[in-house]
Amino acid sequence: MVAQAGSDGASGAVVIVIDDDPAVLAALKFSLEMEGFSVATYRSGAELLAEPKLPQSGCLVIDFKLPEMDGLVLLDALRQRHVGLPAILTTSHPSPALRRRAAAQTIQIIEKPLLGDALSNAIRDSLGAVAH
Repeated sequence: MVAQAGSDGASGAVVIVIDDDPAVLAALKFSLEMEGFSVATYRSGAELLAEPKLPQSGCLVIDFKLPEMDGLVLLDALRQRHVGLPAILTTSHPSPALRRRAAAQTIQIIEKPLLGDALSNAIRDSLGAVAH
């Protein structure tokens, strides 16, 4: 896990990014920190689930295609542990079935490649929704 300090306007809020691709993980960490977010990164769902204590405020950015479990299975495991952070799923070419699964859990999907401000705007929206 890698954590960096930043200021996203939500005191203590941390963006937790889970992606098994080290290049994508580093790029997301860098770009989100440049946007002012505090970021913690994990290379797998198992690594995140092994974390003894997760932040109480923030947002999850989860890659759907993880090696040991998909992103929605990871999110289910986190919910069973009473982790209620809002979540955003990232993936390429989501199928209609995946869209339905995500919608059933009220999880927003941001499609890869991550272009423009879609991800940072979704993170800000999710952090703002929690703050109210």
